[in-house]
Amino acid sequence: MAKLKLTGKELRSIGYPQGPVISVAITVFEKHFRHHKKTEAFAILKDILKQPENYLNDSVLKPIALKLVPQPVKAGTQESLKSSGVPVQIFGHEYIDESSLKQMETAARLPVSIAGALMPDAHAGYGLPIGGVLATENAVIPYGVGVDIGCRMCLSVFAIPPDILRKKTNDFIRILQEATLFGAGSEFKTSAGHPVLEHPLFREIPLLTQLHGKAAKQLGTSGSGNHFAEFGIVEIEAKDDMLNIEPGRYVGFLTHSGSRGLGASVANHYTQLAKAKRMLPKEAQHLSWLFLHEAEGEEYWAAMNLAGEYASACHHIIHEKTARHLGETPLRRIENHHNFAWKEIWEGKEVIIHRKGATPAAKNVLGIIPGSMTQPGFIVKGKGEPASLYSASHGAGRKMSRNQAMQSLTDKEVREELERHGVILIGGGKDEAPMVYKNIEEIIKAQKMLVDVLGKFIPLIIRMDDADHKGWRKNREK
Repeated sequence: MAKLKLTGKELRSIGYPQGPVISVAITVFEKHFRHHKKTEAFAILKDILKQPENYLNDSVLKPIALKLVPQPVKAGTQESLKSSGVPVQIFGHEYIDESSLKQMETAARLPVSIAGALMPDAHAGYGLPIGGVLATENAVIPYGVGVDIGCRMCLSVFAIPPDILRKKTNDFIRILQEATLFGAGSEFKTSAGHPVLEHPLFREIPLLTQLHGKAAKQLGTSGSGNHFAEFGIVEIEAKDDMLNIEPGRYVGFLTHSGSRGLGASVANHYTQLAKAKRMLPKEAQHLSWLFLHEAEGEEYWAAMNLAGEYASACHHIIHEKTARHLGETPLRRIENHHNFAWKEIWEGKEVIIHRKGATPAAKNVLGIIPGSMTQPGFIVKGKGEPASLYSASHGAGRKMSRNQAMQSLTDKEVREELERHGVILIGGGKDEAPMVYKNIEEIIKAQKMLVDVLGKFIPLIIRMDDADHKGWRKNREK
């Protein structure tokens, strides 16, 4: 007699919700009901679905019933901040505004905080400031990671003389236009396809199941705001064993983007769950956490890591497409997250290190710290400084808000600044103008004890979100 075999599709067809219950039901039935006919098995499964509470005392079927019975929502616990915070090391204090310092001070007073650090590019955000690093014990803070989970830099270095960027500018503009799509809601009509889309979490976590279709179509796209794809010149002055690129000048392709709608939905969903569980004072509500031993915390951790893999896949698709256009294989690809949380050992203890707009800088770890449209970016190697929680800045950092930029800068000023530096911009807006950023050279000097500089990236041809809605393009082309 043939053994019983069930599929998720069959269970969903009789009303089972997408999620862990399907794999549990298949496992239970194929083990304990393997000699039943499908019609008999489906009759039992339908009854469990209809009245799961009747099976809570059934030693075999209880695991399925538990997945179907609505779980009681526990009232949130009132949490107080400590009277004094854990130590926070500040790098480049003179470049950091008061609101960022205040946000970091609040984060340091959380009951779960172990230590903190603030990078010289810091500026205010939600929860942790951008440029904030926080170590916690057995707890993850969704807004300590940020909305754009896994936002990252990715640089491909090509053995092509950089003079070609000026000689064949239009060809490189065309490549940028074909390499990706920009904008908050941008998506392709058909998915590029990638193994990350087959991750089992897309079937096991209902939120991710709902997001799968959108994630498939946004694969290989880029965001809005400060996200970009650009060609420029890579300058390597000395040989380094970790970087393994000979000194010289090369064509570089640099991208900055994150996990798109997938990451934003995960961040917002689990932040709401965290807020409901941890009733914090108003000034700290965006710092609500989930313990990793809680079901919600375990689920967020898994979803966060998947969003990080997805962000990486987006960059890889863009870079592989660009390499095919160039007909070249890159000498080296360097990449790093800067909105993420990691389990790491710090002072002999496992902690959760949140880097919200901060670059991992453990010993010999490579990363990219970009400047602005007219300032160079830097290829760096971490020194593994414990005081910074093995971190460095993720860029130059804003010194002017988006609203301030839109109100105070003129199109002519921005256009002339780009022309002075020989930079070609496709899309973009005044809110990302070079003048809104701090001096990257000063920011790099402020973290000499955190990273070694191995090379530079000088931007020349930049593509960003089409900013028609800001009136920028119309004025820019006059």
